[in-house]
Amino acid sequence: MESIVLLCTDGSDVSIEAIQKSFPLLARPARTILVAVESPVDAENTTGTGFSGRASSPDFAEQVQTSGDRAAKKHLDATAAALGLDDPELMCIVGVPGRAICELASSLPASVVVIGNSGKGGLKRAMMGSTSDYIVRHAPCPVMVQAVGHH
Repeated sequence: MESIVLLCTDGSDVSIEAIQKSFPLLARPARTILVAVESPVDAENTTGTGFSGRASSPDFAEQVQTSGDRAAKKHLDATAAALGLDDPELMCIVGVPGRAICELASSLPASVVVIGNSGKGGLKRAMMGSTSDYIVRHAPCPVMVQAVGHH
């Protein structure tokens, strides 16, 4: 089975730094996929966009986008440029970040998911939740979490 590495980004300095620190620690994968998640459009308020629905819906495959000018695509382009990766695959997916990334990791299937953690702690983290915590608990493969930023 080919190795597939999912590098998760939101275009922030934190996510780019996390990938920069983590990627060299991994064995050279057969496929390197940069993934960014776009928030779902509220299906009750918007119709006909092609971007409505949740990551767990039956049409999940239709929600995976590989081009366009949405914010997630801009995050992917910025991350790819900052990392200097040779021709990575770029995927914009629509959904709640933790669930969408876990579902994509399962469908590929991914060998490892790499994600950053901004080091938020305490009450703020408990109330808001954490995408990286969700992925660690629910991913179908190993997850590398790189803490960066303020600790």
